[in-house]
Amino acid sequence: MKKVIITGRAHPYLADQLQKKGYATVYAPEISYGELVEKIGEAEGLVVTTRIPVNRQLLDKAVRLKWIGRLGSGMELIDVPYAESRGIRCESSPEGNRNAVAEHTLGLLLCLMNHIASSRDEIKQGHWKRVENTGTELYGKTVGIYGFGNTGSRFARLLQPFEVTVLAYDKYKYGFAEGYIKEAGPEQIARYADIISLHVPLTADTLDMAGDSFFESLERQPYLLNTSRGKVMNLGALVNALEQKKISGAGLDVLPNENLPAYTEKEKEQLQWLLARPDVLITPHIAGYSQEASYKMAAVLLGKLGIAGS
Repeated sequence: MKKVIITGRAHPYLADQLQKKGYATVYAPEISYGELVEKIGEAEGLVVTTRIPVNRQLLDKAVRLKWIGRLGSGMELIDVPYAESRGIRCESSPEGNRNAVAEHTLGLLLCLMNHIASSRDEIKQGHWKRVENTGTELYGKTVGIYGFGNTGSRFARLLQPFEVTVLAYDKYKYGFAEGYIKEAGPEQIARYADIISLHVPLTADTLDMAGDSFFESLERQPYLLNTSRGKVMNLGALVNALEQKKISGAGLDVLPNENLPAYTEKEKEQLQWLLARPDVLITPHIAGYSQEASYKMAAVLLGKLGIAGS
């Protein structure tokens, strides 16, 4: 019987549909890389999230593998060229969680601009500060968006009722400007944006993209949002930018290193410094993990693979 290994948390619909199509499904969301290396030789299909690298060592053991399905967006953990050279099809499902990520990004922004989380913490400590927590309206602001793919474009759509101007930059896309959405370059975003949101994949070009030079170029002390990949942003540069008041605050759903128990002393110090600030919000890479997105990612992936779903 054909076998599929699911290596991350997935909606039950995924395994149910695979089984209806004759696959023996191994649901192993806690499987380690070493365990997967031992089992991958039996699998015809592999479903992954962000936990396990699908590198040459693993692929060389995958003698029966015909396809790899990524729940969500971002293929940086998969050696796609090598997999495809071995005749292994690779598909992702960013359409499934783009709305969840966009809503989470908007939530981070509104929370920062209106001091929602920080004032709540103050009340828990017995402080009732109104003047000190005067908010800033999103209405009419200029929002810079890096990356205008599935999540970047959906975030822009959610901003429409706020009558903002969106300046969007995408290295690989053109001709998408319409109404309040303008195509722009990094220089224009740095000069005019009141908010900057990162929605780019992790590549050699975007690694540490938000570094010292990025922050030094900013002219309007914008809010910075990152719900893409942690390594797109340099954590030390972010700390410096906050210290030097280059930005008004930061909302992050991702970190360069998300394995907190393995942090170095420097990483621990940086994270604790950030967490102590009222102008910083950090969530544990949950933006794309809504209940609805869990189902939609499975359905989209199955549809692309021609197995089931839509």
